[in-house]
Amino acid sequence: MISAFFIFNQKGEVLISRLYRTDFKRSIADVFRIQVVSNSDVRSPIITLGSTSFFHVRINNLYVVAVTKTNANAALVFEFCYRFISICKAYFGKVDEEAVKNNFVVIYELIDEINDFGYPQNSEIDTLKTYITTESIVSTNIAAEESSKITTQATGAISWRRADVRYKKNEAFVDVIENVNLSMSAKGNVLRADVDGHIQMRAYLTGTPECKFGLNDKLVIDKNDKGQSDAVELDDCRFHQCVSLAEFDADRTISFVPPDGEFELMRYRSTSNVKLPLRVIPSVTEVGTTQVQYTVIVKANFNNKLSATDVVIRIPTPLNTTTTECKAPTGKAKYVPAENVIIWKIARLQGGAECSIRATADLTRTTTRQVWARPPIDVDFQVLMFTASGLIVRFLKVFEKSNYQSVKWVRYLTKASGNYQIRF
Repeated sequence: MISAFFIFNQKGEVLISRLYRTDFKRSIADVFRIQVVSNSDVRSPIITLGSTSFFHVRINNLYVVAVTKTNANAALVFEFCYRFISICKAYFGKVDEEAVKNNFVVIYELIDEINDFGYPQNSEIDTLKTYITTESIVSTNIAAEESSKITTQATGAISWRRADVRYKKNEAFVDVIENVNLSMSAKGNVLRADVDGHIQMRAYLTGTPECKFGLNDKLVIDKNDKGQSDAVELDDCRFHQCVSLAEFDADRTISFVPPDGEFELMRYRSTSNVKLPLRVIPSVTEVGTTQVQYTVIVKANFNNKLSATDVVIRIPTPLNTTTTECKAPTGKAKYVPAENVIIWKIARLQGGAECSIRATADLTRTTTRQVWARPPIDVDFQVLMFTASGLIVRFLKVFEKSNYQSVKWVRYLTKASGNYQIRF
């Protein structure tokens, strides 16, 4: 599938190169350097020149590139590139030019292990860390036995977990984390509202337990079944490889043998029946050409037992603003000239509460009047124990042959960062 794999820096220098097949020479890297790295007009992540296709992903100051001559599955190639980046982050903490140069030996070991003759192989981080390590290893008499365990894990039915895991206290932590995206018109109409969510799990469980995970009773994924007003509708779901998809299709129960430690169990999107945690009502009036008056009201649309934290509201001002005056009974507000915004920070906003800010921006006189573009108000926040999609965990059960007792924790977090915008 993949004939060659490269990592370039931003100057176009090759840091890592591996040719998996004989249909390319290393000089193919010069083509990518000239056509992509040196060409600022390139926007597409896929470039096809003749019969050769370059798939590239940019991260920090690097290009991660896969090259092929076959009609490869583009989604699979990009999944391989992003999986490689995730593995590097797990090994080195960050992926940049310095990290690649300092760890190039380990990177060559990794790309040889996760790809064989151009076909992706086992890319499970926990498994890779058992036999590709950044620490020195002292050879012992049990090396052969340990090697046998690694082989069994890498080639067995459950390649993501070892069977000899032991814990004194068996615990499972589940975090349902949702990012809310909103675009609201000046008239208060919702132009776009959707949720990007994922379920993060940390499993510290002995042996090879089977976990069963139940979601809402009314959970709709098939588009043909949509239309129920009180149902949680998910547009698409993506699961970790440990999940049994047959059981999920049958009764919406997620059954799996979890990897040891932290992993992403599920990722999903929702565009229907989205509950907006905060309602922002702006009123902006331009007084002639010398002043703009603001009144912004924020309402918390969730239970009064919950609260939003780290609420940051960025209110744009015209480019020719000289001074501002802000009156915020709740929180703190200040004008940031470098960003042309009034930043209003509220440490905690109780559910059902309402707060407001009044501000005045004084403008300098200009010879030619320019129409103010009015960028949208941007809101960041976090709300614990609340989900905008309505997704909830009904139960989490752990089954293991020794029948030990386990402690389960479930936490919900809804947040917005940069994509919760209200026009005015």
